[in-house]
Amino acid sequence: MNWRIVEANWEQFKSIVKEQWGHLTDDHLDMIAGKREILAGKIQEAYGISKDEAEKQIESFKERHEGSDSKRPS
Repeated sequence: MNWRIVEANWEQFKSIVKEQWGHLTDDHLDMIAGKREILAGKIQEAYGISKDEAEKQIESFKERHEGSDSKRPS
C-alpha cells in the first residue's frame, strides 16, 4: 500500500490506527493527519520506543493492511 493512499483517506484510516496504537488520542490523530513521519513521532512519544521501532511498527501495519486501500470508500 502506498502511504499517500493512507494520507489521502486519513479519516477512514484513523479508526484502524487507533485500534493499533490505542495510546494515541483523537487530538494526536487529528494532528497526524496521515503524515507518516508525524505518526512515527507520536508513537515514539506515546510508547517510549525508538524511532526505528516506531517505523518497524508502521511498516508492519502497512503490510497487514495491504489491499485495504481498494476497499476504502472515497
